[in-house]
Amino acid sequence: MNTPDMHPHEALIRRYFDACNAADYGALMRCFTPDAIHYFPPGLPEIPWRSADTIARKWLWCVENLDSQWTIEKVLVSHDSNEAVIEWTHWKRKTGTAQRGDEWYVFDDATGLIKEIRAYYASPAVKDTAELPQVGSTHMGELVEFDYAGRGYHLNWKQT
Repeated sequence: MNTPDMHPHEALIRRYFDACNAADYGALMRCFTPDAIHYFPPGLPEIPWRSADTIARKWLWCVENLDSQWTIEKVLVSHDSNEAVIEWTHWKRKTGTAQRGDEWYVFDDATGLIKEIRAYYASPAVKDTAELPQVGSTHMGELVEFDYAGRGYHLNWKQT
């Protein structure tokens, strides 16, 4: 989905998600500064994830153990700083759960690589979501009455 006119920060985020979905350790490592850090809300063990190696290995674990896949819903890149923010969906296919959230990215000035990610969850993961419920349902823990389908959001992991 990278295009010639895509901002380099967006292109890197998309490469990062492709590497996560492919469980490609080398490609994941090429997305981060060696000392990168990934922050999360409370509830996960061993957070934050410190170092490119740790981040890569943790996402590989998710793919191997949860059959995880991710979709990017929206991307905004700052016009005056080395930062970007995205909306995503994390599909944990083995457990039949899905979760939506946002991430704030900070890029290294010298290399352009990701040096920090701050994850924010829209809600806890909700089970039984091989396909998401109809618009307006709160089963997914989504925003009430937000038109996900009408705004082009992924409604199931098969759309990836």
